[in-house]
Amino acid sequence: MNFFKNLFKTENKKEHKGAFFGATEYELRNLLCGVGKSSINISTIHITEYPFKPSIAYPEKLIAVDLIDAVCLDSYPPFLKIGNEAIFISRERFPELEDFVERNQISTFQQTNNWAWILEPYLDTEYTDETHKNLIGLLSKNGITEVEINTIRAEVKDQMYKYNFDTMLWEWGGLGLSDVLAAMKVKYNEEQFKDFYERAMEIELRENKSTRA
Repeated sequence: MNFFKNLFKTENKKEHKGAFFGATEYELRNLLCGVGKSSINISTIHITEYPFKPSIAYPEKLIAVDLIDAVCLDSYPPFLKIGNEAIFISRERFPELEDFVERNQISTFQQTNNWAWILEPYLDTEYTDETHKNLIGLLSKNGITEVEINTIRAEVKDQMYKYNFDTMLWEWGGLGLSDVLAAMKVKYNEEQFKDFYERAMEIELRENKSTRA
């Protein structure tokens, strides 16, 4: 249990930063960037300090209700769906967001879990062959093949280890879209991250079309 946490206890105590996967000082300062701040009003949401530059919400945006296609309340953090983009809302604003959705009669939908399943190997917990087989099956139902999964994991692996372990986050319950965006943002230049951002959004919103209402 908690392999990396236990390993850390045996490390040289003078080496606290980047001790496991060599994260740079820049990465350690910027990996845990959050999702900005949200102010929820009667029919608008004002987002400030949004960290992901390709987003329409960067660095701040006043979003009117008629711009929102739907809201995902069961993700962590929750997000607005605007076109092909997920715009995160601070989790601390969840009760206000629920009221906003009800008041403005906005459609809601369930998260796909695609990124949570892709990123499971980088949690602070055991990843077994059985787990791998089950996740491949779940992702395939949403049109994500094992070849694609392996390609994505090869791209994000190093950064996700830095994100979860070099920062001492030690997340064991679940990682998701906001986590992988934060991790890759500090690796890529602006053009590269824009490309990754668009691909990441498509993966997040890809679903099993046969289960749609």
